[in-house]
Amino acid sequence: MFYGFPKEITTEVFARLPEHLRVKGRRSGWTFGKGNDYLHSFLEGPSFDRAGNLLVVDIPYGRILSISPQGEWSVVTEYDGWPNGLKVHSDGRCFIADHRRGILQLDPATGTITPVLENVRREGFKGTNDLTFAANGDLYFSDQGQTGLEDASGRVYCLRADGQVDCLLQNVPSPNGLVLSPDEKVLFVAATRANQIWRLPLHPDGSTSKVAAFITLSGGLAGPDGVAIDEQGGLAVAHCGLGTVWLFDRLGEPRYRIRSCEGISTTNLAFGGPGNRSLFITESDTGTILRAEVPVAGKVMYSHR
Repeated sequence: MFYGFPKEITTEVFARLPEHLRVKGRRSGWTFGKGNDYLHSFLEGPSFDRAGNLLVVDIPYGRILSISPQGEWSVVTEYDGWPNGLKVHSDGRCFIADHRRGILQLDPATGTITPVLENVRREGFKGTNDLTFAANGDLYFSDQGQTGLEDASGRVYCLRADGQVDCLLQNVPSPNGLVLSPDEKVLFVAATRANQIWRLPLHPDGSTSKVAAFITLSGGLAGPDGVAIDEQGGLAVAHCGLGTVWLFDRLGEPRYRIRSCEGISTTNLAFGGPGNRSLFITESDTGTILRAEVPVAGKVMYSHR
């Protein structure tokens, strides 16, 4: 169905990775399939801490970076891993979905990395990608690896607050960003290689059924990556490879298109700023954080686990 052209919103560069933090002449095994063995960085996983600093991950070089409200950069920690997604806990700790090492915890005060979940029943992950917390402490995360339409075996897990691990889905072509609805009755998952957003109804016992393709996109060199939710239940979707963030209402109709003023690798996003009415977007090719002013405030939920 054709909805017509959504209204457009412009972006500006909020912060650019400074030259002294751009890696030069160093390879990373994570760059497989990227077409460039010498990336300066690949920024992802934006999440605000309690002081208003924006934390981002640098996947190929195992770095967690902090950007102050004034746009000043610093290195929180550097470790042996490929951090892909990051969320900040209500007590200030950071939880990381690491492509190589599973779910990790970071103490930002010391830079200490601690394993949380490295395998399930002695079986390793394909490559964890992103994560989100429920208010009760349940941690949902995607296990993407190299899955796609030729191998639709990506998984979505929930690490319960009591330590139990449940696999909700094991048939997703490239599960990526994920977010809960404001009432936490639905989990939305970006199925990148299918160019879709899947909708998972969550039952009281924690299971899911009647999973549906809620939104189907087109174009781009990758597909939907990071997602965020607004106060009205609408979705913000970073469309990697199209240089776009889409804003959908709660019924899945497109309302706005946010165009990158830099490259096309719009990988992830987070609401922030006064009243949570700004979107901060990682553009990974150029190592920049874009900012757009949006008409709907973001819903920010913190775990109390």
